[in-house]
Parts: sequence; structure tokens; C-alpha cells
Amino acid sequence: MAQIPFALQLYSVRADCAKDMPGTLEAVAKMGYKAVEFAGYHNRTAKELRKMLDDLGLVCCGTHIGLDTLLGDELKKSIEFNLTLGNKYLVVPGLAENRRNSRKAWLETAKLFNDIADKLAPHGLFTGYHNHHIEFTAMDGELPWDTFFGNTKHEVIMQLDTGNAMHGGADPLPFLSKYPGRAITVHVKEFSRTNDKALIGEGDMKWPEFFSLCQKIGNTKWYIVEHETYAHPPLECVRLCLENLRKMGL
Repeated sequence: MAQIPFALQLYSVRADCAKDMPGTLEAVAKMGYKAVEFAGYHNRTAKELRKMLDDLGLVCCGTHIGLDTLLGDELKKSIEFNLTLGNKYLVVPGLAENRRNSRKAWLETAKLFNDIADKLAPHGLFTGYHNHHIEFTAMDGELPWDTFFGNTKHEVIMQLDTGNAMHGGADPLPFLSKYPGRAITVHVKEFSRTNDKALIGEGDMKWPEFFSLCQKIGNTKWYIVEHETYAHPPLECVRLCLENLRKMGL
């Protein structure tokens, strides 16, 4: 099977990006990351960002954006921005309370994502949803994660964040099997019951099993490293995370 490449979610180094976006992207590329996922653009245009990426041999494998940017008149702007950026995956990393405060709300939100997916499809773009921990607490007898992905189209990406799922008390592995082919991009994040600053490979996540499932049934195109708790400067943390992954033979 083809090796799935590693990208970095830039939220991991957000302070560095705010200070020096070109320098941070250069550092990330030198570490060996092949792509980045944005979480904010730090007042840069899509054209400016695309040139930075192209100059460094990086690509954009996703962006985290608010749901409102995919609705109404904002959708056209988001499509144009991401086509210029060269990004296909428009992922929503969280929802307003009224869109997730009941099973009915989750069902309505699922319908909304289906509609967005249909509107993006002619442009070769995809929407998706990224979990935190709340999606794994039962609501009206069902996990919100299942309410949402059980009622969205196959084209809606299931961006499973391993660390966030475990923080919510869930084992992330079964969801890859339950929703095969939908984990197009995944967030590779460590979780440890004893060390909240654990780097990837230093915690409780079953990485070999996870990566095997991504390869075999997830249809995963990108592993996206995210690290948010720092025992070292952020750039050093994400370098060490990638180093640890390489030691696993990835």
C-alpha cells in the first residue's frame, strides 16, 4: 500500500505563524512535513499563501473554518479562496451551541452539511467535520458523532481527532470501521492519562492499529499532526512528533 504522507495542523504553531508565517512554513518544510492544514490565515491572501507553499514544495491539505463561511454569500468566497489555495478539504472544527445541543439539532446540522457537500462537489471540493470531546457523550441515547455521521453523505469527511476522542472517553479505532472510507484526513494527536504534555508515541494511543485501519479501510489521504500542550517550544514539539512517527516506520 502507498505510504500516507504527514501534514501539520498549523494551530500547533499558531503563535509562530502570527509572528512569522513564511519562516514558520519554511521550518515546517525542513522538518519533513509534506503539507499543512490552516486554522486561520493571519491576514494573508490565498494568493500569498499559495506562493509561500509553492516556493517550499508544500501543499495545503485542509483548512479549519467556521460553518458560517460555508453558508449563503460566504460560500462563494470560500470556494474561490480555497481553489486559489489549492485546497480541497474545508473542515468545520466546531459548532455553535444551537447546532449541537440536542439530537434534533445534530440531525438538522447533518442535513446542512449534506447540502454544503452538494454545492461544493461541482468544484471538486469537500466539507467535513472535526471532533473535540463533546461528540462522544451520549445525547438522547446516541453519540452525537454517530447521529452526525450516520446521517451525512459518504462525501462528508470524518476528520477523526484521536486525542480529542480519547479525551471524551472514546476509543477512536472502532469509528474507522463503522464509517469506512470517510477518514480522508485524520488528526494524529496523542493522549496520555498521566502526562498531558506527551508527544506522539509517548501516550496511550494504539498507533499501529490506528495507522493500519487508516491504510486498509479509512481511505485516508493525509495524516495531520496536531499538538497543543507543550513540554518544549511548539516548533520543537512538532519536530519531535514527526521524528517519533518516523521511528514507528511511517
